Amino acid sequence: MSAFVHESVCLNSGRLNRRRFLRNLSVGALASGLLPLRDVMSLHADELRQRGKSMILIWLAGGPSQLETFDPKPSHENGGGTKAISTSVPGIQIAQDWPKLASVMDDLAIIRSMQNKEGAHQRATYQMHTGYVPSGSVKHPSLGSCIAQQLADHENDLPSFVSIGQTIGAGFLGVDYEPFNVTRPGSMPQNLSLQKSASRYQRRLGLLGELEDEFAARGAEQPVRNHRQLYDKASKLVLSPQSQVFDLTDESKELTAQYGDSDFGRGCLLARRLVESGVSFVEVRSNGWDTHQDNFSTISDKAQEVDPASATLIKDLKQRGMLDDTLVVFAGEFGRTPRVNPRGGRDHFPRAFNVWLAGCGVRGGQTIGATSRDGNEIVDRPVGVHDLFQSICQSLGVDANHENISPLGRPMKVVDGGESVAELFA
Repeated sequence: MSAFVHESVCLNSGRLNRRRFLRNLSVGALASGLLPLRDVMSLHADELRQRGKSMILIWLAGGPSQLETFDPKPSHENGGGTKAISTSVPGIQIAQDWPKLASVMDDLAIIRSMQNKEGAHQRATYQMHTGYVPSGSVKHPSLGSCIAQQLADHENDLPSFVSIGQTIGAGFLGVDYEPFNVTRPGSMPQNLSLQKSASRYQRRLGLLGELEDEFAARGAEQPVRNHRQLYDKASKLVLSPQSQVFDLTDESKELTAQYGDSDFGRGCLLARRLVESGVSFVEVRSNGWDTHQDNFSTISDKAQEVDPASATLIKDLKQRGMLDDTLVVFAGEFGRTPRVNPRGGRDHFPRAFNVWLAGCGVRGGQTIGATSRDGNEIVDRPVGVHDLFQSICQSLGVDANHENISPLGRPMKVVDGGESVAELFA
């Protein structure tokens, strides 16, 4: 039966036939156990892609202080003098350096009770990107790669996963889902323009193919296959008019100014353009949040670029009718100690921190969970990394139980455990 299924799908390459095939056979076959779940998910992928859902991750590398962002404690000495300001939602206050995000609180859902067991930057960053703790034997794919695997439109010339700044890659999912890295948003990526004519470029690709065939015939099939996949992806982008999405000069000066004259601001503007062009997952990275000293002045300075850019991104997506299908997540790897250290800083604190989400079915204008008055403990609704990942998958319509096979032959789910945070969608 399974072989028949694959044959039929290949013969009926048109979308209508494929979808009709899915309707007629998949439910019954799955119910009877004759069609593996992975085959059904593969067939469902077309429908997922048609929804055009995408995600933008705003990543604050270093672990931003929860007390100077979205869980201020102005009435306690641990608050460090940080004041709280009102938001557009009565009763919800955030820290003083985030007035622009306060104005779009109606669209934000702040989780104030995030927790992670990893207190080292590298391990916590890995877990907050993959859902798994680092392992010497397996290089896990990032959630961005898994989302691209299920949602990407493979007919699109643009990469399915773009990272503005360094990030965790595709791991054992391979080169198809590796992030395309942008180092200078606002400038065209290096080596993206043709140095020769298109015809000459194609002739060179032909010669390269002949060399690859010879190399593969000597037993290097897998390296050649990986190399060819990379070149195919790069060539597709170089030759495509869609590569102009990286050029921001056609945006209005007014909107560009609202995002801000900074790499982070330009990164958020580029992120909007990329999801508008069909990219499934974009990460925008802000560095410098590891505030062991000068916590207060550092965060105040960083917020000057992140606050207006993030808030403008939300407003821009909303005004274009894109926020309903675009999930925006704002996160770092952990929080900071409530007690201020002698250097005026805060140290690593994975026990309680915050993230916010917006769009794609998330109900804004709310906070979820709470910490104690001194900020040392979660007192309501703890949320783990797996719970956050389950919620992201629910929002995007991604199958969190989909199993990828590791190089050791072990099936590994996109998210291994946890439960979606129901309040996000209530």
